[in-house]
Amino acid sequence: MLLFSLLLALQALLVHSAALRRDSLTTAAREKCQTTLQCPPGTLVVSSTAHPLANFTTLQSAIDALPNDNSSQTILILSGSYHQQVNITRAGPITLLGEQPDPAALTDAARNTVNLTWAAANEDNTGESVDNVYSSVMIVSPTLDASLTGSGTTGYPVPADTPFGNTDFRVYNIDFRNTWADYTDGPAHAISFSRSNGGFYYCGFYSYQDTVYIGKLGSAYVHSSILAGETDFLYGFGTLYIQSSQILLRSCGGGITAWKGTNTTFVNNYGVYIHDSTVRAANTSIAPDIKGACALGRPWNSLHRSIFANTHEDGSIEPSGYIDWEDRWTANQTLMAEYRAFGPGFNLTGREESEVSVLLGDKGYERYSSIEKVFLGDVAWIDWEVAA
Repeated sequence: MLLFSLLLALQALLVHSAALRRDSLTTAAREKCQTTLQCPPGTLVVSSTAHPLANFTTLQSAIDALPNDNSSQTILILSGSYHQQVNITRAGPITLLGEQPDPAALTDAARNTVNLTWAAANEDNTGESVDNVYSSVMIVSPTLDASLTGSGTTGYPVPADTPFGNTDFRVYNIDFRNTWADYTDGPAHAISFSRSNGGFYYCGFYSYQDTVYIGKLGSAYVHSSILAGETDFLYGFGTLYIQSSQILLRSCGGGITAWKGTNTTFVNNYGVYIHDSTVRAANTSIAPDIKGACALGRPWNSLHRSIFANTHEDGSIEPSGYIDWEDRWTANQTLMAEYRAFGPGFNLTGREESEVSVLLGDKGYERYSSIEKVFLGDVAWIDWEVAA
């Protein structure tokens, strides 16, 4: 076990070093670009208004202009609101930067000045149901098939020969807002992310139902961001690691998490992991209405896996923590857990009396205790200058 841990640590160090060598956009260069608009050569600039530096008026037109190769590309989006649906299929590395004129606000997602918005749920203009992906503000996926959520507990059967998508997708200081309704009115993605690797830093994700969808073979790392919703607003088949972020409850419905685990033939850590974060009512006006009423999650299927680790929970969380969903919870298969959670929403008696909530000890948590362990060493796409 000690030898394995040493080898994993050595692998992580090598991966971190390789990632820093490969990524020419250092934190200093990125922040200079975001605050002063002095960007590395080749950076594309998007503005919703006339601006002498801008090449494009929409993010989609800038994405479409990128070369179809494996080169690293950067796009700076100037302050403003952009009402558009964005679709990204490119496999080569992409970095999206949101302008932030105030250097002091670069690490505060609540002060972002770039908003990507879209207003849609899972229905077309005739009222007929469509796949959830069509509601998304942004879709990152190599093909349409790879992005489809499908129905039922196993979802859409993505063809086995579907290629992998973006290998290194990074976003800084951008908000994704699905403005379909001010309440739960069907799935309304802020982002759909499938068969790709991506990091989101100081971003905001706002909707009510199904805010963040991480599809099959999707790996996403979210750092110092805001994730807001009401019903099952963190869900998917892939792997989502949330670090030092705010989970905002706009009301209560279903659970915060509703993962659809996938039974594969290889070892995996599919699931959602919330580390060193806060879970709280979105504002003081809603807090009294949802006190003790919000569930940490419910199992979309029996392979649901979610962990709230070292995370503060306010009084919105119901005493049991997690809840079942149509008897989908299965012993020794479903993992709906907490590790050293704390705050007024952590009710030890309620958790111990629950038939579905799990309180992990150090040994049970060890497998999920670091970014490298969750993503099984494949972490070169993470910005280690931020994540370290």
